[in-house]
Amino acid sequence: MRAIKVIDYDPSWPRRFAEISAEISVLLGDVVLSIDHIGSTSVPGLAAKPKIDLDVVTISDDVLPAAIDILRAADFVFHGDLGENRWALTRDHQAYGFKLYLCDPANLAHRQRILFRDYLRDHTDRAEAYADLKRRLAAEADDDWDFYTGGKSAFVDETIRLATLRT
Repeated sequence: MRAIKVIDYDPSWPRRFAEISAEISVLLGDVVLSIDHIGSTSVPGLAAKPKIDLDVVTISDDVLPAAIDILRAADFVFHGDLGENRWALTRDHQAYGFKLYLCDPANLAHRQRILFRDYLRDHTDRAEAYADLKRRLAAEADDDWDFYTGGKSAFVDETIRLATLRT
């Protein structure tokens, strides 16, 4: 099982997102509506696992099979739908990697991730509390990803609720 490693913020993460975003834009072209940096690496100053998460919002579900084929040909590993109508792909290089989710414009999980990201960007105290929680869970998890992920759920849900109240 892979070790759960939460590290201090790396100022290179926005550049790495920009690089993979540019590559995806070229690969998928006109079928992309937006490419959004999500997850902890998208919040300046926030500790995170060294993996860049991005949502690629396509023009419709109809283009997803072709988009998946193009990305697989570009060295991405396809993991299927992980339960939120977001199609996951990964690609690891050196000490960092990418986790890419393809989804359509109406995807609820995508909207919630944007709300979560933006709320943490605007509320540094909340971001610091999240970093503390992630570090504690990583230390306690003994590489149990379900424990680590499950331990963050209440915090994430509460943050999304707070973000929804402010909109």
